[in-house]
Amino acid sequence: MVLVIGTGGAGLRAAIELAEAGIDVLAVGKRSKEDAHTVLAAGGINAALATMDPEDSWQQHAADTLKESYLLADPRTVETVAQGAARGIEDLERYGMAFAREEDGRISQRFFGAHKFRRTAFAGDYTGLEIQRTLIRRAEQLDIPVLEGVYITRLLVHEGAVFGAYGFDLTSGRRYLIHADAVILAAGGHTRIWRRTSSRRDENTGDSFRLAVEAGARLRDAELVQFHPSGIIEPENAAGTLVSEAARGEGGILRNALGERFMARYDPERMELSTRDRVALAAYTEIREGRGTPKGGVWLDVSHLPRKTIMTRLPRVYQTLLDLQMLDITRDPIEIAPTAHYSMGGVWVRPEDHSTDVRGLYAIGEASSGLHGANRLGGNSLIELLVFGRLTGQAAAAYAQSLKAQPRSASAIAQARAEIDELLAADGAENVRALQRAIRDTMTEHAGVVRDEDGLRAGLAELAVIEKRMEAVGIHPDIAGYQDLAHAFDLKSAALAARATLESALERRETRGCHNRSDHPGLDSALQVNLVWSPTTGVTRESIPAVPDEIASLMAEVSTAGKLVE
Repeated sequence: MVLVIGTGGAGLRAAIELAEAGIDVLAVGKRSKEDAHTVLAAGGINAALATMDPEDSWQQHAADTLKESYLLADPRTVETVAQGAARGIEDLERYGMAFAREEDGRISQRFFGAHKFRRTAFAGDYTGLEIQRTLIRRAEQLDIPVLEGVYITRLLVHEGAVFGAYGFDLTSGRRYLIHADAVILAAGGHTRIWRRTSSRRDENTGDSFRLAVEAGARLRDAELVQFHPSGIIEPENAAGTLVSEAARGEGGILRNALGERFMARYDPERMELSTRDRVALAAYTEIREGRGTPKGGVWLDVSHLPRKTIMTRLPRVYQTLLDLQMLDITRDPIEIAPTAHYSMGGVWVRPEDHSTDVRGLYAIGEASSGLHGANRLGGNSLIELLVFGRLTGQAAAAYAQSLKAQPRSASAIAQARAEIDELLAADGAENVRALQRAIRDTMTEHAGVVRDEDGLRAGLAELAVIEKRMEAVGIHPDIAGYQDLAHAFDLKSAALAARATLESALERRETRGCHNRSDHPGLDSALQVNLVWSPTTGVTRESIPAVPDEIASLMAEVSTAGKLVE
């Protein structure tokens, strides 16, 4: 049996591949599969189908991806995704997904980000939601068992090989001991460890990072985090919720508290259509230099657009702001600030099958690393789920079938059981939620859009204090369930992910893509490497293979005229 941890797009696609191959599979998620993080992806999914631009090719898709990564993406991973993208779309069609189409039946494709050609397929502005629904339907057709509301606390490992996982039910507290021949980790990234984030509460807290590292795996490029320029500021429980970049694409204007259209200072040609990292840096700078709003943001204004345009082209933005703030964007501007959006680094994996340092353990989706480098090309995250969901499912199946026997460890199981027992017995004075907030404050202050040596070292000092306080937490399950216990494990994950991020960001003494070092404003050719982290070795440098000539020859500047650049 193969265990898949995570029931978003990546996990479900892997589970489907396994089931179609006749392999027993179990998918486990801590939240409802209908409410996985994948449903929030709005824009689209990339594949060089050439339905709109016949000259497009997978090689050009690869070239655009590598260039946008600031040469930190693994060319082998990029080639695999670009080559496998069309098959990924075909799979979704086979499962019954309703893509937007041209009148003659071709799948519609539009420009997205720094793509040379139109290669982003979509389903309105609900692409991720439609993909998730499609995968759920296929999983149900295959009778794939899905455990929801179960929190995995530890991977079970014996002599360098995984043999299952341990966890508990979030409502009843019932323990789960799951034996598995292989495990696929698809539990997301770590963007929830910042104060403003597009991730919702209790998701992307670094679960994948902690589970993998405690099992013996390593992390790669934890410092490379994409900040989206437009997250809302209020209400507090929704801070960081995205205002789609379509708002800028349709003609939205950014102004500071003085009423200045400040993008003229940072990118006078592209203005609001500039790249995601540049707009985020511009907004951050305006706020930092005292030209921000009283609540620490800038204004995004679409009220000058025709009401019909807003209601037909920006319906989600309109409804979101009405629901959360009772704000009518057809009349009033939106107060926004940069928000942590996507973990471009993640668990260290091999490019061919996303296997890790632990035999039988694989990582896919935002939990993994290798595709995005220092800046993610818009639309690539959804196709990554499909390509590596399929390939990793095949690899895990082959590994599981190759086992003649699987040794297990009673002591590993006992350790996992004792870890929960000890937390449930903890009756210290420290509040888990307060410590989570302390980590988010530290990361926001010292490892946000712009970093420097002094700030990162101060962040590490603050984190050390938080880690000490974590020894005195109190855990109090109640009649509503075991959420407090889950928060304690989220806290452990957040602390580990924060340490990996801070230490790696300290080592990357340059400015490259999403990583801005104010004390090292230029690129350093010696740092065109991946930074690999573990608690035992700290940060080490890993060289990146050369880009094949057929791809390198296509890595020219891409025209951005009239295009929203992501």
